[in-house]
Amino acid sequence: MGYRTLRQCVDDLAANGHLVRVEEEVDARLEVAEIQRRVYRAGGPAVLFTNVKGCRFPMVSNLFGTIGRTRFIFRDTYESVRRLIELKIDPNSFWKSPTRYVKTPLTAFGMLPKKRSRGAVLRNVTRISELPQLVSWPNDGGAFITLPQVYSENVEQPGMMHANLGMYRIQLSGGKYEPDRQIGLHYQIHRGIGVHQAAAIRNGQPFRVNIFVGGTPAMTLAAVMPLPEGMSELTFAGALAGHRIPMTAPGDSLPIYAEADFCITGVVDPEKMLPEGPFGDHLGYYSLAHSFPVLQVEHVYHRDGAIWPFTVVGRPPQEDTIFGELIHELTGPIIPTVIPGVHAVHAVDASGVHPLLLAIGSERYTPYRERRRPAELLTQANAILGQGQMSLAKYLLIANRDDASDLDLEDIESFFQHMLARVDWERDLHFQTRTTIDTLDYSGSGLNEGSKVIIAAVGEARRQLPNSVDIGLRLPECFSEPKLCLPGVLAVRGPSFSACDDGSDPVVQKFCDGFRVDDPINRFPLIVIVDDSDFTARTLNNFLWVVFTRSNPAADVYGIGSFTDQKHWGCRGSLVIDARIKPHHAPPLLEDSEVNRKVDAMAARGGSLAKWL
Repeated sequence: MGYRTLRQCVDDLAANGHLVRVEEEVDARLEVAEIQRRVYRAGGPAVLFTNVKGCRFPMVSNLFGTIGRTRFIFRDTYESVRRLIELKIDPNSFWKSPTRYVKTPLTAFGMLPKKRSRGAVLRNVTRISELPQLVSWPNDGGAFITLPQVYSENVEQPGMMHANLGMYRIQLSGGKYEPDRQIGLHYQIHRGIGVHQAAAIRNGQPFRVNIFVGGTPAMTLAAVMPLPEGMSELTFAGALAGHRIPMTAPGDSLPIYAEADFCITGVVDPEKMLPEGPFGDHLGYYSLAHSFPVLQVEHVYHRDGAIWPFTVVGRPPQEDTIFGELIHELTGPIIPTVIPGVHAVHAVDASGVHPLLLAIGSERYTPYRERRRPAELLTQANAILGQGQMSLAKYLLIANRDDASDLDLEDIESFFQHMLARVDWERDLHFQTRTTIDTLDYSGSGLNEGSKVIIAAVGEARRQLPNSVDIGLRLPECFSEPKLCLPGVLAVRGPSFSACDDGSDPVVQKFCDGFRVDDPINRFPLIVIVDDSDFTARTLNNFLWVVFTRSNPAADVYGIGSFTDQKHWGCRGSLVIDARIKPHHAPPLLEDSEVNRKVDAMAARGGSLAKWL
């Protein structure tokens, strides 16, 4: 029933053809990351690097690189966990089909962590500098842990059942950190660990943190699960692992995951902050250096035969895309029980997850079709933006299920066509200004600062969406190369952004002012102004990435024939989004050409990974 150690998982994957070993020497600086990106893109196997330059620990990547392999890893427990979630959604399901849920009580019992007097992870002691020093992108500020399990407790409500296990970025080296004694913790204050730190400061107590790496893959997945605040991820990990998670606590320390491959223990100094980053992140750009908490390292432990698991993040899709897919499978059915009237929500991975949410709701209380307009959908949309990590969204597009019962959020192009055929730009735009967005999103006015817009569409289609660009389409001076991104969406190349003293650039407003509402360009309900229209329109993923990572709704949404009425903004013609790169944006991620050539040479020499590189 599930793996108890990472070694068991690695050996089982190898025995079943899901993992290959690389004996050739590889460098943890840039090289293994480049290999991982290529193998993931090719749909390749997990990779065990047994000969890491200057390091005695092997590294493994791409464990979760395909949804099929991820389901294989959890094949013994996945269905039991899904059934447990079904019962949480509707307890009466048990009486409707008791044989389906006969093993569910055993699964629930497996959720409880258990205490041990000792643990394999405590067998050996090492130093931070002896751990694998993974650097994924050329301008990363140092080495990072990319699959950490960060454990903390609330001093006001201690104990494992109230603990938080999160996957927060850990910087091992570089910057102003004192080697082997300090490491950086990157987390947002609204996360569980941030709540714990605030409680420790409030009570004048040390804020202790343990960082686990490795162990059963169930612990890794549990660390990224969006569970309700106050519910320990250890319980979910136990259910998914098929056994109670063993925890040990030497002396007066926080509990330590006994079967982890590595564990770093320490104390966060509430008075000390140091610059963390830069780091190539999941939006496809560098998150820049900012002050974040520092962990004063006390101990670094590792088990015999320890393996260092890692992943690489960057412009999606990457391996963490599979995490999102699995999480959606497990938790998606819960959404309607949390937000009445909402049938589904989809965080679009290609846009960097948080910038764009798609949703399907219901207009249950507006039965008169001739008078229909978004009403309950707006209530549901605001409820979505009040839920955990969904509160970080910038763009939320919500449709009415009764208008198209077969609407599928996974079919993004069809969903956009459904919305754009129905939306009324005079009525259906609802902004939230000067609010919070994702820390990693630099499209806003400052760190964590930006805006949101809800776009709600109800009713019958009001327009036909053009699926080609007229050869004679007239564009204002300095705008060129109109390209069709998808039906109804036009990308136009604009001049490079040139900020005025107040930070604005009036060029897009001039673009809008150059058209009348009855001009042919308004057949396209959505126009995006970009630096490279050919790149933007080349693929759906390019469109999603460029437009929604490079725009801040309140600052970058314009319109032809725009107006303000009782503080409501709308437009009578096309909606126009300025998705050009601005001076305050973070730089996009670029690979190192020399490392690329080295990996190309590895492929040319043949070997176990040649077909994937």
